Amino acid sequence: METGPGPKSIAPSELPQLPRRMWHRGVFVAAGIYNIGWGIYTGCDPQWLFRIAGMQPDNHPQIFACLGMVVGLYGILYFEIARAPERGWLLAFVGLGGKVLGPIGLLALIWKGTWPPATLVLCLTNDFIWWLPFLLYLRDAWPHLRRSFRAD
Repeated sequence: METGPGPKSIAPSELPQLPRRMWHRGVFVAAGIYNIGWGIYTGCDPQWLFRIAGMQPDNHPQIFACLGMVVGLYGILYFEIARAPERGWLLAFVGLGGKVLGPIGLLALIWKGTWPPATLVLCLTNDFIWWLPFLLYLRDAWPHLRRSFRAD
């Protein structure tokens, strides 16, 4: 299959099926639904975390509403991984990066005393529960990604 300039790739039909393909598809459908739902809810009620954590309402709720928009857009990307899991490695890697960097940023806010520890609830369902499924997917998809860039 000719792909133009650069490395040749193998046609997707010539690649072996991803291990645990149906499980990975289910995980990313669930992640897509969750992220879009979370994004819509947070966009409509950007003060929810502040209420739950017992914090003063945010003076700029638009910032948290914007976070909801970004998280919701990740949901669309997760649906794409579910649709074509053999080609989703990079999208899942970026998604996992956000799920690791987000808690690091939150821990920095907690360490400085800017936000209370109660805000860790944000990371439970947004980040922590997805680490193992995303890592398993990345491990399963890595050889497939490498094969897809191998020259004919």
